[in-house]
Amino acid sequence: MIEITGAQIRAARALVRWTAEELANTASVGLSTIRRAEAEDGPPTITAANLKLIRFALENAGIEFIPENGGGVGVRFKK
Repeated sequence: MIEITGAQIRAARALVRWTAEELANTASVGLSTIRRAEAEDGPPTITAANLKLIRFALENAGIEFIPENGGGVGVRFKK
């Protein structure tokens, strides 16, 4: 599993058109956790368990996280 960044979480949430509150509710984490995660451009400073919940919620919404591969990290909709 690739490590995701706060910037990817922000971008993924924008793609699925969720508010931070909607992501928090869907992922079963606190709104403050979403805000902390998205405040970082790099790896978020939240617990691994909460990061996994956020990632799972976004992936279930159709998001694919793209790892660093020379072109930079990113997000897109799954095919």
